[in-house]
Amino acid sequence: MENRATEDRPAQPRQERRARLRGRLVIAAVAGCAVLGTALMLLPAERTAPRAPAPAPGAQALTAVAAGVPAALPDLAALIGEREGHLRRHPEDAGSWALLGTAYVEQGRRTADTTFYTKAENSLRTSLKVRRSAEALGGLAALANARRDFRTARTWGEEARQLEPRRWTTYPALIDAYTGLGDYKAARGALERLTELRSGPSVMARAAAVYRDRGWREDAAAQLADAAAGARVPAERAAYLERAGQLAWERGDREDALRHFQEAVRIDPDQRAAQAGQGRALAALGRTAEALNAYRTALAKQPLPQYALELGELYESLGLGQAARVQYDLLRAAVERAAAGGADEELVLGQYEADHGDPSSAVRRLRAEWLRQPGIAVADALGWALHRSGQDREALRYARIATDQVHGGGVRSALYAYHLGMIEWASEQSAPARRHLQEALRINPWFSPTRVREAREALAALGDVPDTGLPEESGADESGADESGADDEGGPVGDAKPVTPRPYR
Repeated sequence: MENRATEDRPAQPRQERRARLRGRLVIAAVAGCAVLGTALMLLPAERTAPRAPAPAPGAQALTAVAAGVPAALPDLAALIGEREGHLRRHPEDAGSWALLGTAYVEQGRRTADTTFYTKAENSLRTSLKVRRSAEALGGLAALANARRDFRTARTWGEEARQLEPRRWTTYPALIDAYTGLGDYKAARGALERLTELRSGPSVMARAAAVYRDRGWREDAAAQLADAAAGARVPAERAAYLERAGQLAWERGDREDALRHFQEAVRIDPDQRAAQAGQGRALAALGRTAEALNAYRTALAKQPLPQYALELGELYESLGLGQAARVQYDLLRAAVERAAAGGADEELVLGQYEADHGDPSSAVRRLRAEWLRQPGIAVADALGWALHRSGQDREALRYARIATDQVHGGGVRSALYAYHLGMIEWASEQSAPARRHLQEALRINPWFSPTRVREAREALAALGDVPDTGLPEESGADESGADESGADDEGGPVGDAKPVTPRPYR
């Protein structure tokens, strides 16, 4: 029966059999492609999609310098070499002269080698001779800020703004200049204009600096955290982490400050400010040997007078007077080198003379500095120098300017509060002296290896707070908010609001 049925079934046409075979082959091919595609998706990414080559170091620095953000030192060196070679062939390229000058400024700032400032000025002025541009004027403003010549920086910056009002890179230099001159209202106005023109990590970092100067520490910390998260290159991120570490240090958080400083150095080993910051934090944590090593490393590559002063004071706190004197000699030499490059380090030299040298010399230097650039750092240093030279009545005036949250910057500084408290104590103003010394220790209980001990000794001598007769805190109401609109936590209250940069795009 089976054979009969087979015989009775009609024979399939040849064309139909071929069509069915082709269909099966197509299905098999599709299935095979799917399997192969899945396998390729599971392979390491670099095998299926090779990465584009990273930009050359000079190109990375060019992007950073043109955008006004920190660049890595090796990349800066590559950019400088490339631009120098280009300008030997094309000496009429005004844009390249301006870019080279701005790169020299950054190189000088990062290395504390002020010979780069002389090169920067020559390059930027050459650019102006070829063609007057906001780029070259802005570079001269940045150079003047690096030299701590804030009046000249303001002049160049305002000229650049008049020439090209919408060039956003002009405004950071203006903010620095206004701050150095104690014109905090103008600094806030420049920040507002900057945030209208630009957003992103570099703008957030600038906003953080302005907020810090107003005492809005939490807002400043938030801006720096966002800036570090959005930074495009390691050197830029390291710079913002260093600033975040400095904020943490100023509020007395040793561990958080150290974490920020260490991460900054890990990302960019040439981040010397973070290495000096590690020295501060490690000393406060009692890790003295590590602190000394951190300071030495920072000074070896970026011999700033400020680092030498801090290291000398650390040695002095350990009873190592000879080692301290070596650092103070290095400080004076660094100030002389800076002056040869047109940089002004009179503030640090005045601070040194007030505490470790000749207070009368400190007063002379700092009076001249105050006339040049009356910022709150100079006011604090001059007030302290006057106190150290026995002129407490005049000293109080400047110490109060430095801590005036209404008309000044409003920086919440343990050192400034300590200076004011000690001057008040010497002036027999016991109640305000007690409050300001307590404030100094509350802001940062480890702000100095020597002054913390002196503040505690002064408080012990002042005794307990009397039950009655305490004068009210100057510039503060009963709620704890001062007239500038900053509360005790450093945040704005009421109608006082920080400038909020536009979202990063």
